[in-house]
Amino acid sequence: MTPLRIGVMASGNGSNFEAIVQAIQAGRLGADIPLLVVNNKNCGAHQRADRFGIPVEVVDHRGYTDREALDRELVSLFQAQQVDVVVMAGWMRIVTDVLVDAFPERLVNIHPSLLPSFRGLDAVGQALQAGVSISGCTVHIVTADLDAGPILAQAAVPVLAADTHASLSGRVQKQEHVLLPATLQQNAHRWRQG
Repeated sequence: MTPLRIGVMASGNGSNFEAIVQAIQAGRLGADIPLLVVNNKNCGAHQRADRFGIPVEVVDHRGYTDREALDRELVSLFQAQQVDVVVMAGWMRIVTDVLVDAFPERLVNIHPSLLPSFRGLDAVGQALQAGVSISGCTVHIVTADLDAGPILAQAAVPVLAADTHASLSGRVQKQEHVLLPATLQQNAHRWRQG
């Protein structure tokens, strides 16, 4: 069977990107990553890609007149690599219809809450502020509405009385690293073009 071709977008540390790579290497995910796009050349995701020998493009959002122009560049890069699906693995920019429409039902995000609760920035902080007893993470299809697309999978994480932002974030991230590659594998048949 043809490997799923995954394009990845990341802005930060890149731990979810690495979780996908490790799942591929371990044989849990039948995929290739022909391209990682980062918007910060010094981010951890870029360094991880270099370590794994995965091609990286730096697309600095500050060099574009608007979000649509940035997304047109992303579409061009991913289409040139003939990716089946694009994964936002910690991409800290709001995307536009330009990107969403280019990859309908094939643009995937991982979010650190049990959506629809705690959309947007600092979902872990929002959960702590709200005093919930359960948080978690969600893999979902990206639509024009922020963190509102169809849910593919979720994992629950208990919020402990002694939790800090760091401790809860750490436990949520551990679940993200399991959930994201597993969800990509489960849905690969939907996206694989070859």
